[in-house]
Amino acid sequence: MTDDDRNDRNERLRSLGNVGLISYLLHLIVAVGALIPGGQWGPTLLFVALVLDFVKRDDARGTWHESHFRWRIQTVLWAMLAYLLTLPLWFIFIFPGWLAWTAISAWFLYRIIKGMFRLNAGQPMEFPE
Repeated sequence: MTDDDRNDRNERLRSLGNVGLISYLLHLIVAVGALIPGGQWGPTLLFVALVLDFVKRDDARGTWHESHFRWRIQTVLWAMLAYLLTLPLWFIFIFPGWLAWTAISAWFLYRIIKGMFRLNAGQPMEFPE
């Protein structure tokens, strides 16, 4: 491997790290906003982060960053499914809907913080097999 190849690879990893950090920060804002009353601006930022992850994930193929893109995308998709499935609770009684969405939001926040810590440590995300 030549010095140019190493420099290109290092630059690619640095760029992917920046994209990952931006995406995690957007997700973090959304997760915190979901736990705070009046934080309904989150879906727009979540959509931006999700599009960013889908657009840039091919650039991460073959690197440890690939697992972070997968982690973020799966987190958003599972959270969206959980929010949709618990939406009827809001129509039955407000309190059960609020409890369900608070639990989902706390899970979302946990996953984003866990991913941010591993990204900062330069570690891939681990998935059960």
